[in-house]
Amino acid sequence: MKDERVSSSLIPHPSSHPSSLRPDPVLLEIFNNLFRAIAEEMGITLQNTSYSVNIKERLDFSCAIFDQHGQLVANAPHIPVHLGSMSESVHSLIQAKSDVLKPGDVYVSNNPYNGGTHLPDITVITPVFPSTSLHPSSLISHPFFYVASRGHHADIGGITPGSMPPHSTSMEQEGILIDNVQLVNQGEFCESELVDLLTSGEYPVRNVTQNIADLQAQVAANERGSQELLRMVEHYGLETVQAYMQYVQNNAEESVRRVIDVLQDGQFVYPMDDGCEICVKITINRGDRSAHIDFTGTSPQQQSNLNAPLAICKAVVLYVFRTLVEDDIPLNAGCLKPLQITIPDGCMLNPHYPAAVVAGNVETSQAIANALYGALGIMAASQGTMNNFTFGNEQHQYYETICGGSGAGATFDGTDAVQTHMTNSRLTDPEVLEWRFPVLLEEFAIRENSGGKGHHAGGNGVIRRIRFRETMTAAILSGHRVIPPFGLEDGEPGAIGRNFVERKDGAIASLPGKAEVQVHSGDLFVIETPGGGGFGAAN
Repeated sequence: MKDERVSSSLIPHPSSHPSSLRPDPVLLEIFNNLFRAIAEEMGITLQNTSYSVNIKERLDFSCAIFDQHGQLVANAPHIPVHLGSMSESVHSLIQAKSDVLKPGDVYVSNNPYNGGTHLPDITVITPVFPSTSLHPSSLISHPFFYVASRGHHADIGGITPGSMPPHSTSMEQEGILIDNVQLVNQGEFCESELVDLLTSGEYPVRNVTQNIADLQAQVAANERGSQELLRMVEHYGLETVQAYMQYVQNNAEESVRRVIDVLQDGQFVYPMDDGCEICVKITINRGDRSAHIDFTGTSPQQQSNLNAPLAICKAVVLYVFRTLVEDDIPLNAGCLKPLQITIPDGCMLNPHYPAAVVAGNVETSQAIANALYGALGIMAASQGTMNNFTFGNEQHQYYETICGGSGAGATFDGTDAVQTHMTNSRLTDPEVLEWRFPVLLEEFAIRENSGGKGHHAGGNGVIRRIRFRETMTAAILSGHRVIPPFGLEDGEPGAIGRNFVERKDGAIASLPGKAEVQVHSGDLFVIETPGGGGFGAAN
């Protein structure tokens, strides 16, 4: 593959030391793109060096860079629910390990109560110290930047192959918990210690070799990001690079304030299939150009796995308000500065350990996004689910999220067959799917007439039919199988989704939104995903 590094040698030096108040507008644009380009290079490295289908083919990963305080500076256009929450993981590492971090160290975590999302999403964090050629080692005490990559691992243990159990009720049932564990010690990969951790407990990982390979790829991605940041420092100087890390955040903050200037107060109650509700009220403060997003009234922490850790709710708020900005800016911590977020302690968006959370990341996050757009009156509901499908046994583990219809808005129709809001992953190519796993993809098609009608119509969902060639455990974790995605301004709702198994003998077994079932050779698993809601009355 062509080397796509951004050559900072082709970009002029700033003419003077950076001002704390006035960034150079040309350099601001240059640094906006340089920071994003580094994150994109990290993603290319991760994709090229990873092993699992989940990361290499589906691109279920995210890469980002952070300033010396752990604030998100820039990211590649990867997975929104990862990107908005990763800074919480970096902050957790800084708080726990700041006094012992050394050049050449790398740490790993998946703790949903320390900035993680759910256990399969494993975050690798590398502190970046200045080059010793520019700064004597005796003067190096704290990292000047951080880089991180988060990848969804195909299996991290738990009660179901693929680690997405539909019916988990505690964290332990969802897999191995990793909390700021050292992965690389001054350049040495801590493989034996990691293997011991991953194969411990009642529900260990099922393919530790695959986990190790993907974690090594994440370390390589971070190393690429570290190298590029140091090249930038060599060209511009540390003071300038750190100053522009702050400037790009300040620019994002001002961009969000301009959006807030034209928003109106709103509120929304979003019902979920199991009876839970997400309540949100948005209040605009014209005086200081800020917004208060208040989730008071949301259902309490659940016995199910729909609980969403605090970092997820913040990530969704960050994503929604970033999408309202028309300027070409990186999603970063500055977008959150004009926003006050209230999330009651002990509700399903701010649960207490050891509450199960595997569906909170993938399902509740989508519900939060729809609720926020509904409260703002901007867009009808998208499919509101990731349609999480897993199957596996001791030899094979596979996970995918399945696209559906997006919601319509005041000036646009929804889109058919698209990943919406908090996910941005691909589906595995059929050839790769059938080569790596004992299944056949019999149909993958647009589900006609599933989008809600309206002046602007919602997007259609899809139909996906997978036939199994050997006995496995299959699981579906999905939403909007009972309550349809809402329309706005008299637009009609989208169609609900359906899940069922067609047995080899022709018998049909209907499945609820959350289900686990044994499938045998010749059985067919069918998933029909929801459509998006329409906007405005149909003509």
